[in-house]
Amino acid sequence: MSVVPCNCYHTTEKGNCGGEIESFHQFFECWISEQNQHLKDLLVAESTQLTGEELQPLIDGVVEHYEYYYKAKSSWAKQDVLAMLSPTWTSSFEEAFLWIGGWRPSMAFHLLYSKSGMQFEARLNELIQGLRTYDLGDLSASQLAQLDEMQRRTILEEREISDLMARHQETLADASMVELSHVVSEMIRSDERDFKESKEIEDKVESTLVPKEEGLEEILLKADELRLGTLKAIVNVLAPKQAVHFLIAAAELHLRLHDWGKKMDARKGNHGIGEGKNHNSSI
Repeated sequence: MSVVPCNCYHTTEKGNCGGEIESFHQFFECWISEQNQHLKDLLVAESTQLTGEELQPLIDGVVEHYEYYYKAKSSWAKQDVLAMLSPTWTSSFEEAFLWIGGWRPSMAFHLLYSKSGMQFEARLNELIQGLRTYDLGDLSASQLAQLDEMQRRTILEEREISDLMARHQETLADASMVELSHVVSEMIRSDERDFKESKEIEDKVESTLVPKEEGLEEILLKADELRLGTLKAIVNVLAPKQAVHFLIAAAELHLRLHDWGKKMDARKGNHGIGEGKNHNSSI
């Protein structure tokens, strides 16, 4: 595996997490600790009276942190896409809700509207009085229209990618796979005791499976591009103060789900987190 720095603000081969990062699992643990720090920074900013201009560098830094995550993920996917689709760094609970190796992009809108509803109800009296709250409960008609159109496009793109994955999964039973599995099975049956795949068969298996992995890599890239693009598009529609509230909600949900999932695995004795995660029940 390649060595990737953990800190998105460094271009050297070493990040803030102490030494070189040699697996995506290690990278993720480093990245999520940085996300926790970003959450603390966002909470401090949310409680202040900073202007939108003053908040923008923090917002940009958080978004860049997400960009860095997907850049690193893309780099590792080129070497082992199967690991990206069956991550060892998530809990079993998180894994059960994954969509093509990550969160479903349309969930970002559900998160936004859930938080918006909560903040609207909490400050209803102020809004009735015509006072601005500048949080997600204070979305304008124009913002809501943009978000609605964006949500519709995102759902369509999700479906297209899901259909693409479904068609690619069906290739596991195409003629080349069925023929190859039959040929190898016949060889095993004819010499069960001393069966050993010939170099020719090994090369044939590899040449048949490689396109399957390459197809998965292309689909994962499309899914990750939609994830990141959706996050950035929502942030761009929101005012800086609103973007801070949205990024807080996103980080809180991710961090808490990760923690709760680890605790569930610990209680049930699952190997949900770790380099040697068992995927026999399998994202």
